[in-house]
Amino acid sequence: MKKSLFSLTMGGLGIGITEFVMMGLLPDIAKDLSISIPQAGHLISAYALGVVIGAPLLIVVAGSYPPKKILMALMVLFTVFNALSAFAPGYHTLFIARLLAGLPHGAFFGVGSVVASKIAEKGKEAQAVSLMFAGLTIANIAGVPLGTYIGHHFLWRYTFVIVVIVGLITLLSLKLWLPALPAAKNRSLKQELDFFRRPEAWLIILMIAIGTGGLFSWYSYIAPLLTEVSAFSANSITYILVLAGLGMFVGNLAGGKLADRFSPSKACILLLLTMALTLVIVHFISTNQLLSLMMTFITGAVAFALAAPIQMLMINTAKGSEMLAASVSQASFNIGNALGAFLGGLPLAAGYDYTSPVMVGTLMALTGAGFAALLILRNKRSAQTLKSLAN
Repeated sequence: MKKSLFSLTMGGLGIGITEFVMMGLLPDIAKDLSISIPQAGHLISAYALGVVIGAPLLIVVAGSYPPKKILMALMVLFTVFNALSAFAPGYHTLFIARLLAGLPHGAFFGVGSVVASKIAEKGKEAQAVSLMFAGLTIANIAGVPLGTYIGHHFLWRYTFVIVVIVGLITLLSLKLWLPALPAAKNRSLKQELDFFRRPEAWLIILMIAIGTGGLFSWYSYIAPLLTEVSAFSANSITYILVLAGLGMFVGNLAGGKLADRFSPSKACILLLLTMALTLVIVHFISTNQLLSLMMTFITGAVAFALAAPIQMLMINTAKGSEMLAASVSQASFNIGNALGAFLGGLPLAAGYDYTSPVMVGTLMALTGAGFAALLILRNKRSAQTLKSLAN
């Protein structure tokens, strides 16, 4: 791995830990701050809200600066606000700290995706982007379990101290190893926001928000699915989630190669259809422990294989507004997170068992594939129109 890409991977690692470790720390935070677990769950929503707000906003504000300076500034914000999370004296301060900590998330991945694609070898742009997202998957394999263990056995605040340390290492590696690429050509705010006037942009946003919501319909309820349906012990869930993280790591790298070999749009529709198929299989085999373990790995792999193709699809579609578009894809991903968890919970509230959320996820993945198909069809028609005009 290039040193320049390592710095982006480290940023992904820190972001992955702070985003996903909250699920495991909720009981510890609730006990320490004397609040209910549902109230502590609002801290997860606060971070997601920060991502949605910060992704486009920070890019619009900082888009005219060189990418290296933008990434370093974003990592400073990330480190400071996670330090605030570590020392927050009460619930309301922690809520604000989590909201602020989410602001740099989407913008970092947006700018980082563009940088990774520019410093990559020709024909390996998506693979370079996948190496940045590898930080997220490594967080699920090692960082989140470690952070959860520390929170359970020592103090949850120490976990955020670890995130701060990762942030400082990222800052140093960005300073030393990331090449100083030139700033984007001067573009007005109106030109940047013209991206949202394109139908293709909204097709991709809908594809991400609804299609990847299929992943979160499954992942949000994976613990009760494994304990109540597959009959695993509660103590084994952490280890099974590591297996899901390994699947995400493998799938993320495979998705980068897939997007380089084929077009990103074709990779997206193929992976969304495959996700729908894997979720149907999960629904029917979850009573078998061995098959359930196999599908936990496979579903994690298929879901995260989408990361690089989605980013490359956004970048290729938004010529001149690449950083804004790539950051918006992260905001859309977090909308998918909230949407998948909400819709997946509806059949549970209606009294159905813990296999029902994955069927909701199947419908969401198929809907996302439908938007990807519409995008491919629209692009073909545009290409044919341009060809006709040229002739």
